Amino acid sequence: MPAQSVLQLRVALCEVEPTVWRRLLVPGTVNLNKLHLMLQAAMGWEDSHLHAFEIGESRYGMQFDDFPPDELDESAVTMENAISDTDRFTYEYDFGDSWTHEIVVEDRWQSPVGLKFAVCVDGANRCPPENCGGAGGYELLLEALADPTHPQHNELAEWIPEPIDPTEFDLAFTNARLQAVR
Repeated sequence: MPAQSVLQLRVALCEVEPTVWRRLLVPGTVNLNKLHLMLQAAMGWEDSHLHAFEIGESRYGMQFDDFPPDELDESAVTMENAISDTDRFTYEYDFGDSWTHEIVVEDRWQSPVGLKFAVCVDGANRCPPENCGGAGGYELLLEALADPTHPQHNELAEWIPEPIDPTEFDLAFTNARLQAVR
C-alpha cells in the first residue's frame, strides 16, 4: 500500500478575541471543497454561506453565481497540489461577515496508514455564532450579553438564549463533527 501524504494545519480565526484556533491533521489528497467541509466542522460553522481560499496568487472557490473570472474550481484541486510549497494561506467564510481564517501548514509527512477523516489534535475557544456581524458584531454580542444594562442586551439575549462562553472548546465533539464529513 502506498504512503499517503498528511498535512498538519493550524487554523486561526482572524480578528477575534480570544483567538479561536484548531490544529488539524488532514489527508493531502483531499480536494479543497472537502477541506472546506472539514474546516466548517472543526470551527463549528454551519456551512450556510459562500467561501473561498486564497493560496499564493490563486483564488479557489465554489464558482457559484457571480464568481470572479479568475476564480479556480475548488473541487478540481487537491490540497497538496494547491499549496505545493506554500506554508500559509487564507480561507474566507461568509463574505458578509467576512470570517477570515489564517491557515499555516505546520508539518507534512507520508503516512503508511491513510487518514479517512480529518482529526483535530488541539484547539481553543468557541467559534462565534453564524450571522452575528463579523468580528465587531461578535465583540458587541459578548459585551451586550454580559451586561444586563446594555441597550441591546434583551434583544441579543432573545436571539442567543443560552450563555456563550468564548473560551469553550470540546475536542471530542469537534472530532465527532469531523467524522461526519463525507
